[in-house]
Amino acid sequence: MGDILHALPAATALRNTFPEATLGWVIEERWAELLCTLPTPRSGPRSPQRPLVDRIHAVDTKTWRHALFSTQTWERIAATLSDLRAGEYQVAVDLQGAARSAIIARWSGAATIYGAAQARENVASMFYTHQVIVRGANVVEQNIAIAEAVARQPLNVTEAQLPNDPNAKCSLDKEGIRDFVLLSPGAGWGAKQWPAERYGSVAGTLGEAGIPVLVNFGPGEEDLARKVESSSGNRARVISTNLTQLIALTRRTRLFIGGDSGPMHLAAALRVPVVAIFGPTDPARNGPFGTRNIVLRGASSITSHKRRSEPDPGLLEITPEQVIDAAKQLLGKCCV
Repeated sequence: MGDILHALPAATALRNTFPEATLGWVIEERWAELLCTLPTPRSGPRSPQRPLVDRIHAVDTKTWRHALFSTQTWERIAATLSDLRAGEYQVAVDLQGAARSAIIARWSGAATIYGAAQARENVASMFYTHQVIVRGANVVEQNIAIAEAVARQPLNVTEAQLPNDPNAKCSLDKEGIRDFVLLSPGAGWGAKQWPAERYGSVAGTLGEAGIPVLVNFGPGEEDLARKVESSSGNRARVISTNLTQLIALTRRTRLFIGGDSGPMHLAAALRVPVVAIFGPTDPARNGPFGTRNIVLRGASSITSHKRRSEPDPGLLEITPEQVIDAAKQLLGKCCV
């Protein structure tokens, strides 16, 4: 999810610069709602439900890798290859920098392929016809640099174009959900996980000040969200969403509070103010981009991508009071 959201500002800038170009996107099936609401057609004229791209090529590379020698896998790969070639793309842009994304860029049949000279996986750059030396510490800035190489001009970066589903908006309106703070306590792995009790303490303080607090969760995280809810003295409310609903929910929140996660990057892409709680990952590279934000990181945190199960010691240096103070600054001191 994060890689897609990191790429959206660059893709949006290219769309704004070349409004008549046919833009396709190869995306993992489970994240396709970040580009297109269900059940909107995945190709054809753009609409508010699919505002950015003309064609979506959904894949499931995880299943492919786990069943590489299956006949069904190769049939699906062949279908993807045929679908890509039907797009008759002239240029392919690999913003992920992984071997699989670079290979798929080559599959597109595009004569010109752009990617970072120092790709995430070194082998990826072998597939590029144009290797771009990227600038900027933040990965969003790096992606914009690649897009500017494609456009051969500086690009105006605006709010990312994400699907706008009227049904999701209507549902929120019916429930009277507005003027709230959104907490997203989930993390990709344990080392990035700020304790649920601390999120609950933050939610309780905000709730006491009369600010509604919603707690969102991803797959396998409902127990975590319920723990936040109970730790808040039930001043927070857990809300379950799919991706389309999460986009609509995030659009109308006053403030997002959470760690280095997909929902945090979604909030930043939508220009929602963010309090970001960081541990072992580098906020200079992965922090919120393009929005008002306060990043909190313990002094002893050291950048590491080892997927340890225990919380990073530096992460535990961050107190609920620090998060509440950051929220005050972004909400306005009179609000808390």
